[in-house]
Amino acid sequence: MDITSIGGIVFALAMILGGQALEGGHIGSILQLTAAMIVFGGTIGAVLVAFPRKDFVTGLKLLKMAFADRKADLGDLARQLVEYASVARRDGVLALEGRLAEVQDPFLRRALQFVVDGVDANVTRSTLESAIDAEFEENAAGAKIWESAGGFAPTVGILGAVLGLIHVMENLNDPSKLGGGIATAFVATVYGVGSANLLFLPFAAKIKRKLGIERERKNLIAEGVLSIQEGINPRVLEEKLRAFIGEEGSGPPAEKKAA
Repeated sequence: MDITSIGGIVFALAMILGGQALEGGHIGSILQLTAAMIVFGGTIGAVLVAFPRKDFVTGLKLLKMAFADRKADLGDLARQLVEYASVARRDGVLALEGRLAEVQDPFLRRALQFVVDGVDANVTRSTLESAIDAEFEENAAGAKIWESAGGFAPTVGILGAVLGLIHVMENLNDPSKLGGGIATAFVATVYGVGSANLLFLPFAAKIKRKLGIERERKNLIAEGVLSIQEGINPRVLEEKLRAFIGEEGSGPPAEKKAA
C-alpha cells in the first residue's frame, strides 16, 4: 500500500475541514447529495464522451496503481541480470533455459526465452521495444482520463453552482431561504475544485510517475538481456547497468562468477 497516497488525501482533508471548523463552519454544511450528483455524475459523463470505452476501463483499472506500492528495486534487478550473464558466459545461453521456471517476472521470462531460442538480436530488440512502448502508450491513455476529470470537474462544479443560484433566484419571495440556498449552491463549486485538485489530478500524476518507473524497469531488462545475447562480459554488463540506473561504484565480482 502506498502510504503517501492515502496519507496525502487524509492530511489534505483534515487540514481543510479543520480550517473550516476554526472559522465556525461544520461538515454538515458541505455534505450535499445534489451537488455531488451534479459534479461527479457530470464529470464521469464528460470523460465518457472524451475517451473511448477501452481507455476509460483502462483508467479505472490503473487507479489501484495510485495506492499500490510495488517495489521496483532496479539495483537488485541489475544484479539478477548480471547473474544470468555469468551463467550464459560459463555454461552457454542454453543453460538459462533451466532458470526460466524460477523467473517470476513475465517480461523478463519472455526476454530470456528469446535468448534461449536463439532469436536474432535485432528481432529481439525490436520486439521488446515495441512491447514496452505499446504497453506504456496504452496505459498512458488510461491515465489521461484522471487528468481530464481534473479539468472537467471544476467547470461542472461551476455549472452546479449556477443551477443552484437559478433555484435561489426563483425563490426571492422568501428572503429567509436566500442565505442557505446560496451556500448550498456554492457547495458544487467546492466539490468540483476539491475533487480535481485533491483526487483526480494527483491520481493522474501518481499513475503517470509509476508508469514511467515501470517503463524504466523494462528498459533495463531489455538492455540487460540484449547484452547477454551479445555475449558481453558480466563485469562490463554490471557497469553498464549501473550507469543505466545511475548507480556508482562496483558491486559483487561478477567476473569471478563467470570464471
